Amino acid sequence: MNGRKIIALTFGLLSSILLLAAPSSAQAAFSSGSTGADGALSPTASIVLQIPESGVFNYTTVNIPYGAIVTFSKNSANTPVTILATGDVTIGGTIDVSGSIGTQLIPGKGGPGGFEGGRGGALGSASGRGQGIGGGEPGTSDGTANGYAGGGGGGSFWIAGNAGSTNNTSFPGGAGGSTYGNLTLLPLLGGSGGGAGGSNISYVGPAGGGGGGAILIASSGTINVAGQIFAKGGNGTSSYIMYGGGGSGGAIRLIANTISGNGTISAVGGYASGSAGKGGDGRVRLETFTMTRTATTTPVYSFALPTSVTPPNMPVLSITKVGGIAVPAVPSGTYGSLDVTLPFNTVNPVSIEISGANIPVGTTVTAVVAPEVGAVTTATGTLSGTDAASTAAVQLTLSKAYPSIISISTTFVLTASNGAPFYVNGEKVERVRVSSVMGGGSSVIYITESGKEIPAGV
Repeated sequence: MNGRKIIALTFGLLSSILLLAAPSSAQAAFSSGSTGADGALSPTASIVLQIPESGVFNYTTVNIPYGAIVTFSKNSANTPVTILATGDVTIGGTIDVSGSIGTQLIPGKGGPGGFEGGRGGALGSASGRGQGIGGGEPGTSDGTANGYAGGGGGGSFWIAGNAGSTNNTSFPGGAGGSTYGNLTLLPLLGGSGGGAGGSNISYVGPAGGGGGGAILIASSGTINVAGQIFAKGGNGTSSYIMYGGGGSGGAIRLIANTISGNGTISAVGGYASGSAGKGGDGRVRLETFTMTRTATTTPVYSFALPTSVTPPNMPVLSITKVGGIAVPAVPSGTYGSLDVTLPFNTVNPVSIEISGANIPVGTTVTAVVAPEVGAVTTATGTLSGTDAASTAAVQLTLSKAYPSIISISTTFVLTASNGAPFYVNGEKVERVRVSSVMGGGSSVIYITESGKEIPAGV
């Protein structure tokens, strides 16, 4: 290799959501906020829509007829899909943002807002972990013809991915990915990729499935789902007795004054064969004043009255430079498309420069670096400056052999100046943890005085 390669990401931090309140039935009708600029969406056959760079479609009405399948082409930032409508949304056909299955060494692609599976390993070579904050770990590769080890399934909002297993304890299966996000789907995050299966000298390590994408549909009228909405994780691939982990399910959030129709709404994790782990299921969120739908969803949905499509006053925490090199405004956040390449003679540890806004100064920021192959490492720094504009520097040791992905997170104590006192489920909130993830989103967890952890908005 002619340089040490790393991938740095920019992360948008959600506000603590302390300013949001669920509307009561006595309040004004929900408005999607659509401008109607994109007119009516009414395809007569299957169609692939190019996601705008904003990630948002502004329709008047949406009518997907029976037999028509709507899929999407990703934008440069790999944002989730947001469909806003001033009128009714009728889904008689299918809207699909699912992840895909890989092809031997080539990982499955994530749906819009979702993440790729782990790269398969060549004969006797190491396989890759799944991408995303809950990416599954790869199975251990065997330099002989004896062992096999399945990749771990991608973890998602709902459950952790299942771990891969093995026929030889010397070559363990990959761990399943961790859970992340919250019930509110604020922000909207896609699913994580499954880990690739381990290889041996006779068979390649098959790639992991891609994570399901994420979609938000908001209507100022009625959303009627008579057909199907899918955000499923991609299945893991296989190579004889070697198996890749499944990608985790994505996210589906519907907001309208009325939600009707008993069609299929599914964000299940991808299947995995043999020794590999299944991907964790995603989340489904339905927000409405009037629910006439009687069917369940997979997984079972969480429910609330309509809230804001996008929360206001979002604090921001972002990686601005790595080793003195500026990070692109829209980083790819993938192992296969590098955002920063450091000079060959760069010495570890490398300085990671971080900027923050609307976060208390003195807050500790934790940076995590996950190489495509190898151990994950962490380091910390402290924000200084002002609450409105702060910076921090973190020293990280980076892999010289494989590309890496960097993520950042922080936890801060509530004070009178930033929202205290605040109560959730009858308990006083002491701290707020904000975990930023790839693609510009984050999860928010309230931590009460008694130590309970409650997802924001529950």
